[in-house]
Amino acid sequence: MPPRNRSSKPLRLLFIGNSFTARNDLPGLISQVAAARSKSVEHQLIFAGGASLRAHWNSGGAQKTIEGGSYDYVVLQEQSTLPIKNAARMHENIRLFDEVINRSGAKTLLYMTWARANAGESQQAISDAYISIGSELGASVVPVGNAWHAFLQKHDHPLLHDRDQSHPTLAGSYLAACVFFSILFHESPVGTRDDGVDLTPKDQAALQRVAWRTCKSMA
Repeated sequence: MPPRNRSSKPLRLLFIGNSFTARNDLPGLISQVAAARSKSVEHQLIFAGGASLRAHWNSGGAQKTIEGGSYDYVVLQEQSTLPIKNAARMHENIRLFDEVINRSGAKTLLYMTWARANAGESQQAISDAYISIGSELGASVVPVGNAWHAFLQKHDHPLLHDRDQSHPTLAGSYLAACVFFSILFHESPVGTRDDGVDLTPKDQAALQRVAWRTCKSMA
């Protein structure tokens, strides 16, 4: 888990992705989890529904935001099925952004997403695609997809997939937020209580435990 906030200043994050990041305001959930542990996260989101990183690159706005933003980390979330269909293309997209991110003084974080509910076996391909490019570039991977997979192996509640079998429920996004917190701060989210999240304390605790176990296994 390489990232760590070493100062009292707010951690500044830029997210580039699509609805897998925007749904349930994942950046805001990360900030809430952090705040419950007396840590500060500032965030900005660039997203478009269904967009790939190449679509963001071609539009040009993301690069300008990276260059002018003084961010600590830039979070890249690829279109959810591209790692399965064309990992080489995904890797090309990430390399383009990683160069700009490094020049800006920020660091790259790769947001590993999850398999669709009816295609759980594809998680391995998704995970491998993120881990391999992360290793090549020295970029940290936030193993959200692995945490989802681990949770779904042992729990059928709360539901992580929304009715479309693809997008996250609030619980799915909360699990993602706990994984991000664990990676960013090298700290367990277990025991965090957030009354502002519409999940029971029991469900929050179960999601926190899986997030932390998954991140420790990646260390």
